[in-house]
Amino acid sequence: MLLTTSASIYAQDLKGDAKKGETLFKTNCSACHALDKQMVGPALGGVVDRLKTEQNLGVDWFQKWIRDNKALRASGDKYANEVFEKFNKVEMTAFPNLTDQDIADLLEYTTNPPKAEPAAAETDVNSPEAIKAAQDEKNNSSALLISLAAVGGLLLWLLFRLTQLVNLHRKSGEISALDATRINSIGEFYEKYNTLGKALMGLLALFALYGIWNWLMWVGVYKGYQPEQPIYFSHKIHAGENKIDCQLCHSSAKYGKVSEIPSVNVCMNCHKGISEYKGKYIEEGKSREFYTAEIKKIYEAAGWDEGSQSYTGKTKPIEWVRIHNMPDFVYFNHAQHVVAGEQTIIKAKKVDVVCKACHGQVQEMDKVQMANNFTMGWCIDCHRTTEVDMTNGYNKEYYQKLHDKLKKQYGGETKMTVDAIGGLECGKCHY
Repeated sequence: MLLTTSASIYAQDLKGDAKKGETLFKTNCSACHALDKQMVGPALGGVVDRLKTEQNLGVDWFQKWIRDNKALRASGDKYANEVFEKFNKVEMTAFPNLTDQDIADLLEYTTNPPKAEPAAAETDVNSPEAIKAAQDEKNNSSALLISLAAVGGLLLWLLFRLTQLVNLHRKSGEISALDATRINSIGEFYEKYNTLGKALMGLLALFALYGIWNWLMWVGVYKGYQPEQPIYFSHKIHAGENKIDCQLCHSSAKYGKVSEIPSVNVCMNCHKGISEYKGKYIEEGKSREFYTAEIKKIYEAAGWDEGSQSYTGKTKPIEWVRIHNMPDFVYFNHAQHVVAGEQTIIKAKKVDVVCKACHGQVQEMDKVQMANNFTMGWCIDCHRTTEVDMTNGYNKEYYQKLHDKLKKQYGGETKMTVDAIGGLECGKCHY
């Protein structure tokens, strides 16, 4: 959105409020503009004086441009058409709802943006309070050292006294008689406790076999697996804070066997116009600058030049680390589960999106991790507990006879679950 003019050249007696203008700018303009750099549209910092000097344009021109730039271009306005051609013929959104005061506020913000509040001053190390605190810390350290020295001295005295007592008993012969009853080697110990030793060895062997068996049962089970990715992607920001639907990025999940990793052009659909992070949510240990730097990695992969707002053709593949990966002997179809499960799984598992039944609360994950075991037992348990939606017209007609049979066999309150319609057949998953 091309905004220009300053309070000094207003034709109207309207004084702009930079604070209000900042709010309006963030709401209406920040997707395409910044004050200090070119994005989809030009940088707007200081643009008022620049266009007044270079084009001799006043407030009336800018009001026409902001409210309906298409009509202004159609009128034959030279500069309006030059701007349109320069920025790749990207048509700016019209804002007919903005009042003269709103525009004055926006223009004031582009000319005199509010200064950031200064950081709190650091504590003066030479202040009386700082000197007193340092002295107190020194006194505490000295007291601690004296206490430790006293405890050390007491322990040394106790050791000396115990040595004296042992030597006294050795002279009396009591220690020598006690030594004669002691076991001095492992062999002597084994001979003395032969039966107990064999029992313990057998018990240890059983524990070892159990440990090996338990380890084998967890081969290929990676619940909690959370690898580092080449570009830090926070699902909490995208799916949680911004409420982006899973299938906007993973579009093949509903119609294909595999839910593919989105290609970089999917990322650029949004990030072509979002070059820096300005959200409120910041993960502990991270910063807005950190998230912005990760966006730049997307640009590098896509070959996007921010300055010219064009692709260079020099692309770089993003080597994502796969998290969920079924073994080769397992058949799993995303489309089958997403389409059929949108009703059944949501009702049975009490989740709002079917994806969460397997992948967990992804919208709360900064770094995605494997949320479940994905063992055969886990899948079977899901099929045994997930109800088929019998209010669905197709299911009600197709499974009615089977449902009546189950009710007759197990009682009138019997629910139709996935295992009853073939969910436990080996050939469904193994072929």
